[in-house]
Amino acid sequence: MTSALPYANGPIHLGHLAGCYLPADIFVRYHRLKGTEVLYICGTDEHGVPITIQAEAEGVSPQEIVDRYYENIKTSFAEMGILFDNFSRTTREIHHRLAQDFFLRLLEKGYMDVREVEQFYCPNCERFLADRYIVGTCPHCQADRARGDVCEQCGRWLEPEVLIDPQCKICGSRPSPRSTTHWFFKLSEFQESLEQWLAEKKDWRPSVLNLCRGWFREGLEDRPITRDQEWGVKVPLPEGEGKVLYVWFDAPIGYISSTVEWAELQGNTDAWRTWWLDHDTQLVHFLAKDNIVFHAIIWPAMLMGYGQYILPGSIPANEFLNLEGRKLSTSENWAVWLPDYLREFEPDPLRYCLTVNAPEGRDSDFSWRDFQVRNNNELADILGNFVNRTVAFVERYYGGKIPEAGALATEDREVLAEIESAPGRIGEAIERFEFKRALRELMKLAERGNKYFNDQEPWRTINDDPGLCAATIVTCLRLVSAISFLGEPFLPFTTHKIRCILGLEERRDEVHWDDAVWETLRPGHRIGKLEILFRKIDDETIQRQVAKLGKKEDKEIVAPTPEAKEELGIEDFSKLDLRVAEVKTAERVPGTDKLITLQIEMGEERRQIVAGIGAEYEADELIGKKIVVVANLRKVKIRGVESHGMLLAASHQSHISLVVLDRDIETGAGVS
Repeated sequence: MTSALPYANGPIHLGHLAGCYLPADIFVRYHRLKGTEVLYICGTDEHGVPITIQAEAEGVSPQEIVDRYYENIKTSFAEMGILFDNFSRTTREIHHRLAQDFFLRLLEKGYMDVREVEQFYCPNCERFLADRYIVGTCPHCQADRARGDVCEQCGRWLEPEVLIDPQCKICGSRPSPRSTTHWFFKLSEFQESLEQWLAEKKDWRPSVLNLCRGWFREGLEDRPITRDQEWGVKVPLPEGEGKVLYVWFDAPIGYISSTVEWAELQGNTDAWRTWWLDHDTQLVHFLAKDNIVFHAIIWPAMLMGYGQYILPGSIPANEFLNLEGRKLSTSENWAVWLPDYLREFEPDPLRYCLTVNAPEGRDSDFSWRDFQVRNNNELADILGNFVNRTVAFVERYYGGKIPEAGALATEDREVLAEIESAPGRIGEAIERFEFKRALRELMKLAERGNKYFNDQEPWRTINDDPGLCAATIVTCLRLVSAISFLGEPFLPFTTHKIRCILGLEERRDEVHWDDAVWETLRPGHRIGKLEILFRKIDDETIQRQVAKLGKKEDKEIVAPTPEAKEELGIEDFSKLDLRVAEVKTAERVPGTDKLITLQIEMGEERRQIVAGIGAEYEADELIGKKIVVVANLRKVKIRGVESHGMLLAASHQSHISLVVLDRDIETGAGVS
């Protein structure tokens, strides 16, 4: 299983997550619980024009850009619970070697040729311009600043030569056509084979098949696969000097190179062959609809031309996720960036919200208000409440131990029957890539549990009929236990907490999906300490998130040279209460790479703050440092840990340095 390789030129946002990473993670987690042998492969796509454009804009090398975002993306996925078996990079030597092998193999078999073409050349920049280096007016909708490959206004694919009044994106001058040579992949020769292959895919999503049929009706055309630039996989021929492989050609080969890398890391260099050469293996590509053509037409044609490799078995492409009723726009910062989200909220509420509102059959919309309502009214008031009231009852009336159930009544048996059928209902939906339906089936268990708890009135029967009460509570515990396993693909952090509460986490690896509903708790078993699973989110927090949209300075990773900010008067600066503090203790926030919890002393006051400096500092080296803190910030929670204040630090190109004092001074002293 793969997810489309994210471009290493920016952080992950919610559109990426909903499109292909969260659905794939759910599918992978489910199959691991089913006992399926699964390999989940991904990595960053680190070539292409967007990266070179950004590097030129920032005045740094493309390598510096991709290094920065590779770590950012990898960390965000880990903190969101997206677990890959291998997360590689297309700039690694192993990928370059495989991509060049593909090029030479297709050339040798006659599926490529070299052609002389006209391409725009910028005399001012003294170079040929790739498509994204050219902007102009769209010939279809007349939108300004359309790119040479696509118009973001109307969504039409373009070629640079069709733009009205084309200009160089870098210097603004008008380019002129010049002759150059490029290698072309003979895609047209694969149309008949592709049509026959796709005709067998009766269970694929209509959006995927319909898009492919549209391309077939127009007739597949040969496509250039090289570019005149230095950044990328070099063309492995003497006459290819100064040319690289076009990113659409080399990127999907990253699935194979990442698998080869995984095999080498396992100490078995041939292990990758089981996955890519064994035709009993099912290859599933998770992606959004803008990647359908590459994965359902061009990539399979490349695999057919090379020979021996398996072809995609399924491509469950999602539609697009909009934000607050508008199309996501990274250039306008109309996006919710995953690192920003994770600084303030837990992962599971977002996993829940994006899944229950997934863009599976059509575009969907994320709004902060809907996120708040689903967290408060569904996760907290339904799922969290059911687990809480069940466990609290056991603690209060049974001393924290599972009671011996009395004779089961009809109502108890009805609930148990619903539990026993749950793996089949949920699993069938997941197998069909209908993740929102699967999640609704899971939530029905919690809804049923709350209704059953209310109807049975255990607070009354504990005195009137203890046997009936015990049967009720044991049945509720069976529901909670089932949710803790069946809910793992959707809410891995929450279900881990539930299993810890129930004292079942040590048995996690013993439980098979189909057996997750059978009795796992025995009479006398002691449960763990109750904890709140979901905290309510207030209106002020949501309003603060909405206010961030469209403000470009809120993006987590910015250009290395900050722009000048608005001038302030002394009265504005005086609102800040800056004080000297000493770090007394420091420790990493569990499950994170960057967050450190600091206990600080400011005069006679002690406080706790959370800082995202773990990538640059070890916790131990912070103890004893005298730092400067903004003392009058309101309390917030970061990954569930309370933080009251903010330390001052300088940052440049992802490097962080604390602001410390060069002379000793008493803690609590003001800074002005």
